Parts: sequence; C-alpha cells; structure tokens
Amino acid sequence: MSTGLRERKKQKARLAISAIATRMFIDKGFDAVTVADVAAKADVSVATIFNYFATKEDLFFDRADAVIAGPSAIVRGRKRKETVTGALHRGFRAAIETSTVRFFDRNAARFMTTVDESPALRARARLVLEQTEAHLAKTLASELHARRPDPTPRVLAAMIVAIERMLVDLAREHLRRGDGGARARRALLHACDRAFEILNEGASRNLDSSSTR
Repeated sequence: MSTGLRERKKQKARLAISAIATRMFIDKGFDAVTVADVAAKADVSVATIFNYFATKEDLFFDRADAVIAGPSAIVRGRKRKETVTGALHRGFRAAIETSTVRFFDRNAARFMTTVDESPALRARARLVLEQTEAHLAKTLASELHARRPDPTPRVLAAMIVAIERMLVDLAREHLRRGDGGARARRALLHACDRAFEILNEGASRNLDSSSTR
C-alpha cells in the first residue's frame, strides 16, 4: 500500500471516529461521554482512538491544528505588495463568508452549547487561541524580519487573535438568539471591518514596508 493511500485511509478513519464522538458529545454532553463509550460506538478499541487523538478534547476539536495554523498560512500566502494586516483582513472576511453559509443552523447552536456547558472544552478552546497567537507571532517574526527584543510580532499577533476571539464571541451571540446566517454575516463582516480599521490606524504607523511582499 502506498504511503499516500495509507495516509488517506488513516485520515478517513480519524474523521469517522471524530464524527461519531461529536454527535455523542452534542447529544449527551461532553462530560457524560467517555472515550470508552466512543470506542464502543465506533467499533474500535480505546487504544485505537488514542492512536488518532491525543486527548478526549481532540475528538471534539478535531480541526484544531488547522485553526491554529490558519492566520499564519494567510500571512505566508499573502499577495505581492499586500500588507500583513490587509491579508489577514481579507482572510477573515473570506472565512466569515464561508462559515456563515454552512454554520448557522440548529447543529451549530448545539455545538456551541456543548462547548459552553463543558469546562474542559472551554479550557481547550482558550488553549487553541493561545496556540494560534504563539504560532502567528513566530510567523510574523520571520516575515517581518523582526529582531529580538522587538515586541512587534507578539503585539500584532495578540491583536489579531483578539479580533478572532471577538468574532467568535459575536457569532456565538447570534447563534444563541437564533439569528439566520445572512443577518449574522452582515454583523460579523461589519465588526471585522471595524476591528481591522482600528488596528490599521495604529499598525500603519509602526509596521514598515517589510510587512509587504
């Protein structure tokens, strides 16, 4: 079996287990479901689950790695002559457009409720944001050619992740109210635009031309 096929099979199995686990967590509550319960439902061993997922929380936040790497990928893939903040603004807007089309339904609200009701999941969500910030700060230090002890990369990363956190919180508010995707999208886009406007008012005075390609 080729390495590519083997990896695809592993990824398919991983996604299948995560989908089963997520449904169970949403239906019964994260803290009420054990890894053994998930293993029995998925017809695999507990050891098999831990071969794919380091922790129980990873079963729920199975796309955490992509979330952590997301802003850094936007920065590294920015267009020629595009500023770091310009690229991130564009990337956040694109994510809002995509997510509100498919995310604002009954299942999304239940997903958020499951997180809100579990201290373990809330803690993991905070950790994901912290890891995103650290990853982005490292990327910015490289892209901006920052030298120690220049705090610019860490400060900018903290501001970007603060915007991300604000947008997630705003999305949660709209889900709790039962707002439709179109209404939520307008509100999120407005908040995103205003947040980057505020950021750019300060960043434009402190980021030199090295922030562009």
